[in-house]
Amino acid sequence: MTLPTSVTLVEMGPRDGLQNESARISVATKLQLIDDLAAAGIRVIEAGSFVNPKWIPQMADSAEVFRGLQRRPGVRYTALTPNLQGLERALDAGADEVAVFGAASEAFSRKNINCGIAESLQRFEPVMARAQAANVAVRGYISCVLGCPYEGAIEPQAVLEVARALLAMGCYEVSLGDTIGTGTAGSTQRLLETLLADIPARQLALHCHDTYGQALANILVGLQHGIATIDASVAGLGGCPYARGATGNVATEDVVYMLNGMGIDTGINLSALVGAGARISEALGRRNSSRAANALLASAG
Repeated sequence: MTLPTSVTLVEMGPRDGLQNESARISVATKLQLIDDLAAAGIRVIEAGSFVNPKWIPQMADSAEVFRGLQRRPGVRYTALTPNLQGLERALDAGADEVAVFGAASEAFSRKNINCGIAESLQRFEPVMARAQAANVAVRGYISCVLGCPYEGAIEPQAVLEVARALLAMGCYEVSLGDTIGTGTAGSTQRLLETLLADIPARQLALHCHDTYGQALANILVGLQHGIATIDASVAGLGGCPYARGATGNVATEDVVYMLNGMGIDTGINLSALVGAGARISEALGRRNSSRAANALLASAG
């Protein structure tokens, strides 16, 4: 077993984390969060989403957020784009990179983006062509890789087929989303053994929600299989609007604390990151969901 010497953390907080909040969040608050994260050393930040605001009202101001960024050298500010219209808005706003999102579950795909898996992949083709013409990289997300709120357990082969399709159409990387957080170390290992027989580890990332408290264990399995890109959300912000009861993505602070203990480099200042999580939690009036952050803040007392 050879662990990665360094890991890239892709920060989901400003998009996946905030999209589920019911109270309106100001652009200034979002920009403060993004700058705090960049100042802490995070180099890939998903800053917004160009979806129909009717479906995700909290992301309606993403263009304003992108235009207000105090861009730091070496930081990629990315956006979620479901279709060609969203991509055009993202390009106009100055997104450095975009992402498309599909699912390994037919039922979840229909609930989430109102079409089946095959049709969703077809919809991405003009997005990929336009992004390529604009010389903008595209990342692919696959939801429900380890479980679905409507279908239950998902077969690894189903995930492999969607991952192959996304890579074939030009995604440079596929992020594997345990959207409802039901995955375990065992199911994560079975999934990765299936995918890695066909896809290099460098083209895969893990996106683990922590509903059942299994995210760090699943990430450790990923590291043991050579996965070196991890999605996380500061203070454990987030959830899924189409998966009732799902908690947020694994807290970035918890992942960094674990990686520091393993001697794996992230380039992230944990103390500054904890400060970023504490500030956004206070702004939202919610409890910080990071166990590591809460412990470190308590000990600093």
